[in-house]
Amino acid sequence: MAQLDVAEAPAHSPGLAHHFSNLRQQREAAELGMWLFLVTEFMFFGGLFLAYLVYRARYLEAFVEGSHSMNLWLGTINTAVLLTSSLTMALAVHAAEEPHREARDARSKRLMQFLLATTALGLVFLGIKAFEYYDKYTHHHIPFGGFAFSHPDDPGLETFYNLYFLMTGFHALHMVIGIAILLLLAWLARHGRLTGESSVVVYNFGLYWHFVDLVWVYLFPFFYLVGARLRE
Repeated sequence: MAQLDVAEAPAHSPGLAHHFSNLRQQREAAELGMWLFLVTEFMFFGGLFLAYLVYRARYLEAFVEGSHSMNLWLGTINTAVLLTSSLTMALAVHAAEEPHREARDARSKRLMQFLLATTALGLVFLGIKAFEYYDKYTHHHIPFGGFAFSHPDDPGLETFYNLYFLMTGFHALHMVIGIAILLLLAWLARHGRLTGESSVVVYNFGLYWHFVDLVWVYLFPFFYLVGARLRE
């Protein structure tokens, strides 16, 4: 009877960790872990957005003036860049999880191309953001650099720029981390290690990248659009 049980036991998949019963259970656990991580990220950025709303209610006119100093064209371009990167990331996830309709090497190559395209778009976003930061630096609108405003006695403008650099800075940090992971995933894809059972890695990172894009979708109107609309 013991020999029969062993013979009927399913073969252990090389991609299955010893503490999981099957690949489906392992994938569901990995996805749950990623969603729990994203919940903590939502709470973190949610606190920052709440602080923005509180100070904006207190210094409304100053926040409107600060919003007018933002470069709307660059902000719009960056929004388009990130939305496009969400598309290429979704295509990367699809390439990793697509049924075996083509050779493994071809799927891995296509996956690597989409990952590198997402990386390039992320670098474009950071380059534009760096240009915006430099512009604020030349106008003395950065924290710890000595603020210089037309209304130096207004603490609201300083608060606006402090929140701007804090919130967009943390977003940019998440972008830098994401780009580093993208490069690693592209290297793994080149060696054919991210399709089939390992596709959950690409899927989970796709959730992270879409979250980063979603944060910017809120940052853009908060700093670039709301003030202009109030002025009208």
